[in-house]
Amino acid sequence: MPVPTLRRKLSLLTTAFAAAAAFLSVPASPALAANPYERGPAPTNASIEAARGTFAIAQVTVARSSVSGFGGGTIYYPTTTSAGTFGAVAISPGFTASQSSVAWLGPRLASQGFVVITIDTLSTLDQPDSRGTQLLAALDYLTRTSSVRTRIDANRLGVMGHSMGGGGSLAAARTRPALQAAVPLTPWHGTKSWSTVRVPTLIVGAENDTVAPVSSHSEPFYTSMSAAPEKAYLELNNASHSAPTSGQSVTAAKYSLSWLKRFIDDDTRYDQFLCPAPSGSAIQEYRATCPHA
Repeated sequence: MPVPTLRRKLSLLTTAFAAAAAFLSVPASPALAANPYERGPAPTNASIEAARGTFAIAQVTVARSSVSGFGGGTIYYPTTTSAGTFGAVAISPGFTASQSSVAWLGPRLASQGFVVITIDTLSTLDQPDSRGTQLLAALDYLTRTSSVRTRIDANRLGVMGHSMGGGGSLAAARTRPALQAAVPLTPWHGTKSWSTVRVPTLIVGAENDTVAPVSSHSEPFYTSMSAAPEKAYLELNNASHSAPTSGQSVTAAKYSLSWLKRFIDDDTRYDQFLCPAPSGSAIQEYRATCPHA
């Protein structure tokens, strides 16, 4: 073979080897960024059962006279903004009750990375649909005019409520499908079909509930929700209607937190507590659409 031709081939081979070496030495692409809405450390069973999370919190009273559309309330919020904005949750009490009956959920959820408002209703006798409207008014106040509005991502909102407040959270979800999550706690409502609800919803019932028996409230509510992209039904074992309030049920709180984290924050780290279906002595029954999409 002529020497120039040989040199040319050797040069081409050298260039090819150099290119391959350069390709192999390129650092691997960085891993995909973590979910930007994750707030707080990786959860454990102990952390979701804890009375407080890792965020330091503060609270502010919202006077009835300073707002319209609901009866005032209390805002609980993380004091740091280093992690970014937070999702927000509005919580309504039940018939004849004030916000004090659900107040324990405020600091519990806020310290896990949410802005929470527990509300008083315009009248303690307000019916569920009215409570739903008031929950939405409270969320609008939080995101538009409250002193903590800059801490909130207005696209990541949810509702909760007890009894008629739980029925109100269903009504709010029906009215505003842009909500990210709803958690009715031993809900009461005269309407039994919720086939138009498109919000991921966790319904918490109580086995021995005589005010809103699961057979005529929580169970048909859950079964009717054919349009909900995700839904779950948790029935508390040997529990009464007031279990999510006076009893401060750890079981109701831990799975409510997991649901809010999973669907308001899109935090899949909490899937482990919801799928496969949880069980244990505190749970009479659990139904769900696992696995979550």
